[in-house]
Amino acid sequence: MSYIRSRVPRSVTVSRYVPKPANREVIKPKPKAVLTPPYDVFINHRGVDTKRSIASLLYDRLEEKNIRSFLDSKTMQPGDKLYEKINAAIQECKVGIAIFSPRYCESCFCLHELATLVEGKKKIIPIFYDIRPSELLLKEVNCGPIFPPEEIERFKMALQEAKYTVGLTFDSKTGDFSDLVNRTETIVAKILQENKERA
Repeated sequence: MSYIRSRVPRSVTVSRYVPKPANREVIKPKPKAVLTPPYDVFINHRGVDTKRSIASLLYDRLEEKNIRSFLDSKTMQPGDKLYEKINAAIQECKVGIAIFSPRYCESCFCLHELATLVEGKKKIIPIFYDIRPSELLLKEVNCGPIFPPEEIERFKMALQEAKYTVGLTFDSKTGDFSDLVNRTETIVAKILQENKERA
């Protein structure tokens, strides 16, 4: 009688391919850019005449009333680009306060700001500080390489339009600074309210 040996199958090791987890790059959300609200008011002034007096007083009062205002000495920070910052502030503002003073017309920067306000059809409140409108004359002014000669005509046109706009007159020797600040703030608030109602 013959026996048939049954073959016992050898154990077979089956290797499983386990994929390695992919290196997933964690994408962190980018911080949202902080958008600063636009300026309501741009204060155009000759610093040597008014920075330490009416310009600063007006800025402080408007800020107290939550009227966002641009005054170069109070608003600009180290590293800011002069023209970009000023031009952007003028473009977005609703009201321009132009403080005309004895040495105003000697500054090409003041005249450039005024021309930009006029060209942007901004509401301008003139303050004739120690000067009469008839005395605002653009004489021989040397703007150097920054402003080409054709800019002078642009300045003259802006000055002509602004000085024939009804404004406030003030004598720093006899006038009441508090009264001037109050009157100007009232006018600005009224204009901003009218703009808000029309929007």
